[in-house]
Order: sequence, then structure tokens, then C-alpha cells
Amino acid sequence: MHARPAAAAQSATPRGGGILRQPMSVWATAFAAVVAFMGIGLVDPILPAIAANLDASPSQVSLLFTSYFLITAVAMLITGWAASRIGGKRTLLIGLSLVVVFATLSGTSDTVGQLVGFRAGWGLGNALFVATALAVIVGAASDSAGGAPGGAGGSPPSGGRGGAESAIILYEAALGLGISLGPLAGALLGDMNWRFPFFGTAILMAAGFLLIATLLKPTPKPAQKTRLSAPIRALAHGGLSTTAFTALFYNYAFFTVLAFTPFVLGMGAHGIGLVFFGWGVMVALASVFGAPFLQRRLGTVRVMYLALGLLIVFQLGLAVLGHDGIIVCTILSGIPIGMNNTAFTEAAMEVSDSPRPVASAGYNFVRWMGGALAPYIATKLAEKVNADVPYFVGAACCAVAIGILAVRRRHLDALDRVDIDHAFQDAPATA
Repeated sequence: MHARPAAAAQSATPRGGGILRQPMSVWATAFAAVVAFMGIGLVDPILPAIAANLDASPSQVSLLFTSYFLITAVAMLITGWAASRIGGKRTLLIGLSLVVVFATLSGTSDTVGQLVGFRAGWGLGNALFVATALAVIVGAASDSAGGAPGGAGGSPPSGGRGGAESAIILYEAALGLGISLGPLAGALLGDMNWRFPFFGTAILMAAGFLLIATLLKPTPKPAQKTRLSAPIRALAHGGLSTTAFTALFYNYAFFTVLAFTPFVLGMGAHGIGLVFFGWGVMVALASVFGAPFLQRRLGTVRVMYLALGLLIVFQLGLAVLGHDGIIVCTILSGIPIGMNNTAFTEAAMEVSDSPRPVASAGYNFVRWMGGALAPYIATKLAEKVNADVPYFVGAACCAVAIGILAVRRRHLDALDRVDIDHAFQDAPATA
């Protein structure tokens, strides 16, 4: 009972100073993260144009997503190992360099096979950057909030909880902003030539490289190097494996919407770009504002249940409604997707005792498999059966995710304690 006054007293101090009060190194990394996430939705508006110009079927073009996320998922296993040996900053810069090279090569492709291969290299660079960026952002923000250093490859900070939480929300904001701007940039540049979005991404990533090279201080290497097997070993933790495999099925539904819907909209690059820009705005708003608000009131796991239930509704709407209904359901599906992005990311960071980079790598290895499988399977189902079937499968995957949460709920008890701590810190000091 003596802990209550201390916790209440802590609430009188700002929790990390708020999401906008971050050091320049965090903002530089966040900018590069925006551009990295732009690469996910960049090709959405130009998928039909790529298929037409390279004489490819929708399922062949969908391999742009499959190769990208398959390599991203597998490469997640080496991110912590690399960062703990060469440092977080160098890992970020190597990842950015690979994205610049392979994005440029993607724009020079003459066959769909070449483009798929270059997107795989792009995925390798993206994995090195994205997994390390979250750890760097959280570590830098926690340090500025007065916590113990985290850093890439290090252990979670023991203090500065508010700084870490704000940094995760900032990271999710970068994800949402990048995903929303990606289709818009793809539409504007792709309307001139389908190759231009790839060149544009390379230029922006080069700018991110310069910002991080100049503004981010070298991140300290941890005292103990991360083992190559650490991410797989981390998944032995019941809470992390529950979060990861639930996210795998959720991500299947997520990327069914993102990668397959452009083929059923029947619109040009501008139309597709605007639809997915609206979708991305919903993702960003739900990630930054909706999810934290609901987490404080309902708890993280209940937010997951709610978001997965909403995503089932929108998947079924995509399956049964007409053209206008597909547009509305696509845009609104960004709300549960944004809620889940934040909830699952925070859960993966908090549910186990593994260092954040290791937990992030193990979690992302499993969840990105959903992003790798969904685009190809969805387009194949549409080609072989019917265009409605991929969305019914996506809804079923969300139902499976809910089932995993329900059956393995006890493994997520640690999240309840984190939610209680958050509510305690948000309470007035006079409580």
C-alpha cells in the first residue's frame, strides 16, 4: 500500500515530456521511418500499371509484396545480432543504403521477375532499418526522459517509462504517416511514369541517410552481444509468442486490404492513391490518438479484441458491398488497423523480459509472415475462385486471432499490470 503515494507523486511530473518533446536524433530517425513505411504502400496505386507495362498477372505483381515482406521477416532475425556488434546507428545507415540502392534498381526493372528480386533486396534494407529504428527511438526518448539508456541492442530502460511510451506512439505515427503518404506519392509520381515512385523513394531515403548520419549520435554497444538465436529463443516466452502469432493472423487481414484491394477498385492511379491516402490517415489517427485513449480506459488486450472485431466487420463489408461500399470500408478499415498497430507494438515491447530489440525482432519475424503470405494467396484466390473470397479469408484470420487471444489470455497478464501502472500515472497527484 505504500507504493500508491509514490506512484501518485510521479504523476505530477511530465511523462517523458509528451510526444512532441523529443531530441533531434529521434526526429531524424522518425523522418527516415516515415519514408521507410512509405515504401509499403508506394506501389499500391501503380499495381495495375505495373501489371500492364510488364505484362504480368495480379498474382505475379503481388509478389512485390511477398518478396519484400518474406525477406523483411527473415532478416529480422539478424537485426539485433548486427546492431549489438556494429551499433544501432551503423545498422540504420546500412539499412538505408540498401533501400536507396534497391529502390533505384526497382525503377530500372524491365521484367516483373527483376522487380520482385529488387523488392526483396529492398526488404532486407527495410528490416535492418525498421527493427533498429524502434529501439533507437525508444532508447533516445527514454534517455531524454531521465531513464536508463536503452539503445539498439541494449536492455529496456529501467526508467523513463513515459518517454518510451511516447516514442512508441511517435514510431506508430511515423508508420501511419508513411503508409498514408506512400499511396499518395505513388499516385502523383506513378501517373507520370510507373518507375518514378521508386526513384522518388530512393531520393527521400538518401535524405534520411544524411539526417541520421549528421544528427544521430553513435549508439553505445551493449555490454553483452546479442546471439543470432536470441529472437527465436525470445519467442519461447508465452506472452511474446501469443502477441506474435495473433499479429500474424491480423497482418494477413491487414495486407489483404492493402495489397489486393487496388485490383478490385477499378480505378486509376489517382483514385487508388486517394482511397489509400484516406485509409492511411485513419491508420495514423487511430495509432496516435485512438489507441492510447482506449488503452487507458479499456486496457491493451481489450483494444486488440475491439480492433479485430471491427476489422472482421470491414472485411465482410469489402466482400459483400458494391463499389462505393468497398471504398468506404477500405478507408474505415484503417481505424482498427491503426489501433492494432499501436496495441501490438506496445505489447511486444512490454510483455516479456527480453531486450526490446530482441523482442521486436522475434515479434516482427512472425508477424511479417502474414504480410508475405496474404498478397499472393489473396490474388490467387481471386483468380481461381472469386474476388469476394480473399476478404472472407481475411475475416476468418481475424477470428482466429481473437481465438488465440482468448485461449492464451493468461500469458498476457503482464500487460494488465502495465495498463494499471499507466492509469495510476495518469491519475491526479491528489489521489
